[in-house]
Amino acid sequence: MKPVILTHDYPFPPERVWALATDYDALKEVMDGLVTFEGVPEGRTVTGQKMDVTTSLFGRLPPQPYYMEVVECDDDAMVLRSSERGMGVRSWQHTVTVEPTAEGSRLTDRIEIDAGWRTPIFRAWARFMYGRRHAPRMRMLSAGWGD
Repeated sequence: MKPVILTHDYPFPPERVWALATDYDALKEVMDGLVTFEGVPEGRTVTGQKMDVTTSLFGRLPPQPYYMEVVECDDDAMVLRSSERGMGVRSWQHTVTVEPTAEGSRLTDRIEIDAGWRTPIFRAWARFMYGRRHAPRMRMLSAGWGD
């Protein structure tokens, strides 16, 4: 399985980008218009969290069951790994890393997807969806999120 890998640079300290990337309320905001979630907790991700949620693409398609587990959330290393499945996906393994750069920080999403014959469709969706998160994150950080 070839992973989908996207990197985005931010002119903000890595600690702020990390805090934003691991906050469930921020997740709902950056996913606004793409996917709605029911059953996602408030606060930050924590290693070991297991969630049975419902998701709806674009908030218009029928809600579907979806399972998410936080395999690792390491604040010191700024690494988040989740294992997910549902909506026709057998396995969605997502790793988020944030690292410092000379200009601020770099967030990298690495996603491995197994959806059988639909894998290429879900890979395209992942590339679009994770790419679209960058602009809302920039707006939120520019507006002072995490200061």
